[in-house]
Amino acid sequence: MTNYLEDINVIKDNVTKINTVWDGKSCVLELKDADDHQWKQMEWWGFYFEYKIKQMFSDRFLFPGDKFDNVEFDMKGAINWDLKAAAIKSDSHRIILNDKIAMEKSIEKEGYHGDIIALCDVEYNDINRTFQKWHTELKGGKSKYELEREARTSISRYRKTKAILTEIIILILKKDDLEKLLIMKQGRNSNGKPRPEKYMLDLETIDDFERHIIKL
Repeated sequence: MTNYLEDINVIKDNVTKINTVWDGKSCVLELKDADDHQWKQMEWWGFYFEYKIKQMFSDRFLFPGDKFDNVEFDMKGAINWDLKAAAIKSDSHRIILNDKIAMEKSIEKEGYHGDIIALCDVEYNDINRTFQKWHTELKGGKSKYELEREARTSISRYRKTKAILTEIIILILKKDDLEKLLIMKQGRNSNGKPRPEKYMLDLETIDDFERHIIKL
C-alpha cells in the first residue's frame, strides 16, 4: 500500500511557511509577473494558493499529478493530491472536490487520494466594485465568458479582494470513504450532454475521515 504519510510529513514541515494574508491586487500582479496563466481568473485566490504550493514543493512533488481522461490532479507524491481554497461561511460548509470518476480511479490506482484545503476568511469588493474594475482593466477588458454572462443576466458576483489563510486541512480518502461524501450534479453542457458529477465534502462530517489540521 502507498506510503502517503511521507507526503503528509513533508507538507506539515513546510506549509506553515506560506504567507497567510493575500491582498487581491498584490497576488494578481504576482501571478501575472510569474507568467502564471491563471492570473486573469475571477477566483484568483484559489489559483494563488496553487501557485504558492507549487513554488514551495516543486522539488518534492510532481506538478501536475496523474491524469484520468480529461481530469488532471494538481500534484503527486506517493499519491495524487488536489489543492482547494474555500471561504469560511456561516451558511455553507460544503467544499467541491473533483470529478467523481477520476477520484475513484485515483484511489483504485494508489489506494488513497489526498486533498489539501486552505480555509480562508475573505473580504469582498466595495459597492463600487473597485477591485473588479481594476482587474478588468488589467486584463484588457471583459472576457468572452463575462460578456456572455452579462447577456444572460445583469447580476454579477462580488469579487474577493482579500483572503486570510487561517487553517489548512490535509484530507485522506480511501475507497470506503467515498460513500460518506456528497455528490454534486452539474446539469448539462451547451450540447445537451450531462456534465460529470463531482464529489463534495461537508465540513460538518470531517471527523468521519482521516484528516490533519494545521492552524495558522
